[in-house]
Parts: sequence; C-alpha cells; structure tokens
Amino acid sequence: MKIAIMLYDGITALDAIGPYEVFSASLKCEVKFVAKEKGLIKLDSSMGYLHADYSFSEVTSADVLVVPGCCPPNYKTPMNDEETLNWIRQMDKTTKWTTSVCNGSLILSAVGLLKGKLATTHLGSFDLLKSLGTIPTSERVVRQDKIVTAAGVSSGIDMALQLIAWEMGEDVSKGVQLILEYDPQPPFDAGSPKKAPTLLVEGIGKMLQELAEKEPIV
Repeated sequence: MKIAIMLYDGITALDAIGPYEVFSASLKCEVKFVAKEKGLIKLDSSMGYLHADYSFSEVTSADVLVVPGCCPPNYKTPMNDEETLNWIRQMDKTTKWTTSVCNGSLILSAVGLLKGKLATTHLGSFDLLKSLGTIPTSERVVRQDKIVTAAGVSSGIDMALQLIAWEMGEDVSKGVQLILEYDPQPPFDAGSPKKAPTLLVEGIGKMLQELAEKEPIV
C-alpha cells in the first residue's frame, strides 16, 4: 500500500510521525514524505526538522494521503496556498483513503473535501472548522466515505491503526500495535475537553486563540 504524508513548514512532528510509525511497522506499506519542494521542513516548535524526500511533482498518486496538522497559526500557510490545495485535490482523485490528523482537517476543508461532512480536529480548531462548512464532532477518528479525520496530534496513531485494520485485517493491526507497544497509560485523565478540569480547558483555549492570531512560521 502506497502512503503519501504531506509536509509543510510549521508542521507538528507527531501528526506525521505517528501514522508513519504505524504504516512502517506493518511491513506492507511504502511511505513517502512529500512537500511542495524537497528538503528540510521546519517544525512548529522551531527546534527541529523533518525531511521531504519527494516534491509534489514527483508524487501524483497514492492509496492513502495523510495531511498532518500543526500548531496555530501555521495551518494558514497551506490553507492559502493554491499549489498545495490543487495537489491535494489531484491526489484525492487517486486515493482509496484521504486522511487528516489534528487541524489538518482545516486544510482538507479549504480544499473542499469536507463540505457538509462530519469531521474532527484539534480541540482549539472546532469553530474554524465549522466556519469552513464542515460539521465538527469530538470523536477521535471519524470516517465519511473515504475521508478519515483524526482529532489532536496523538490520534493519528489511532487513525493509522484503524486504516491498517480496514485494509489488512484486525490481526495485522493488532500486531502493529503490539510491535509499537502502543498501550497508553497516561499519568492523568485529562486528554480531552470532556475529561480535563474546566479551568484547564479554558486556559488552553485562550492560549491557542492567542497563538492563532500570530503570524505563521515561514
């Protein structure tokens, strides 16, 4: 199965690396990191890089397209770049699955692939997702026909495991989960707005709003 993971400056590393690790561990996938131009891709933390081995012109089809998210306001860059949006549109014509992680769903919405569809995103991006004509839901992984969206950051692992199960069977997916020892046991039960203390949710929401108002990394 051929997987294309789209990269762009300001990306959140785990959004891309989580699915990558799952697909790679299946031993049945060819995974390519693709960007508008080959080379180093700056992370949203500005403390590291991923590397795109392929440019948009070199990858024109895939079985699975993964559009990762980023820390606000970096989603503004791909959302407003017509070359990026057009590449996603063309890739979607070839894919069996078109997917997003975190607020990568904002980018799919900007492309026009989520109009009137249910989708999930990062907890700080629900209002913006709704403004783009998409119906937000707080589910961790959401499937609408061949479009699959995952919630914030770590949920990309869940999404990729689900895709492996759909494509290769549950036993393969369970094997991948075991290889990765993906057995979450967080020290606190505060991983979603439904579980975290109200004051914490409000504080994080304010922080994310302030970030969204800044200029994106370029």
